[in-house]
Amino acid sequence: MTGDSKTAEGGSFRESGLAELINKEHQGTGRAVSLPCRGKDLALKASLGLLLALAMAFIALPVLALFLRSPLPSIAEALHDPVVIDALRLSLMTSGITTLIVVIMGTPIAYVSARFSYPGKELADSLIDLPVIMPPAVAGIALLMAFGRMGLAGHYLSTFGISIAFTTLAVILAQVFVSSPFYIRQARTSFEDVDITMENAARTLGASRTRTFFYVILPIAMNGLLSGAIMAFARSLGEFGATIMFAGNFQGRTQTMPLAIYTAMQGDLDVALCISIILVAFSFAVIVLVKVLTRRVYKRC
Repeated sequence: MTGDSKTAEGGSFRESGLAELINKEHQGTGRAVSLPCRGKDLALKASLGLLLALAMAFIALPVLALFLRSPLPSIAEALHDPVVIDALRLSLMTSGITTLIVVIMGTPIAYVSARFSYPGKELADSLIDLPVIMPPAVAGIALLMAFGRMGLAGHYLSTFGISIAFTTLAVILAQVFVSSPFYIRQARTSFEDVDITMENAARTLGASRTRTFFYVILPIAMNGLLSGAIMAFARSLGEFGATIMFAGNFQGRTQTMPLAIYTAMQGDLDVALCISIILVAFSFAVIVLVKVLTRRVYKRC
């Protein structure tokens, strides 16, 4: 064996040994790095779990206290109270009428906003969404200044003997004002999600715009529209600030369930708890319905 071959073999051995050493160092470094990363992941998951548990406890504890504080016999007895009956009847009636008005008026508005561009569209959309962030008490004062006996429009209506403030009609107007954005925003999103090629195909086949809307667009967006209508109904059912400022608090005429809770808290806690539990049950039912309808929309997509 020559010297050159020995030198080559020695160099190859040194190179292979160096490669093995580097691989071992890399493997050791990987194990050293993976342990702290795994610990950080566990700490992060534990922190998020604790945060979720605290949030759920914060929400569930008041609701649980509401049910524990109200035994079933007291709830059954309070259901026969005239205040509860009148408030429940009035709330369901006004919320139902409000939802019908919002759907009839809001559906074409949402469709136009979703499909067409026009001057002042951003301003119109902002005005439609304004009641969502406007404080309810401010909304009530604004309605009173507009439709009250000495308001901008109410002044002219009073000359014809039409009085709106502090009547059942005022309750409906207040509910329409605060709940309409919830339906219009949802309906607008539902119409935007409808594939415009289907609309164009129907128009190409000779269908009019109206026929296309009722037989193509509306069935596809129906689940989203129902979800928005349910949200509008729930918002109307829980309305307090605008109603008490614009319609007052008169039993059988303007006293809805939230106002009845406010009144009962001053004298009869059992009645207030009974109405509160009814509203909680309605709220839970609304959440379930919205989730079911939303899940159907996702499955269809």
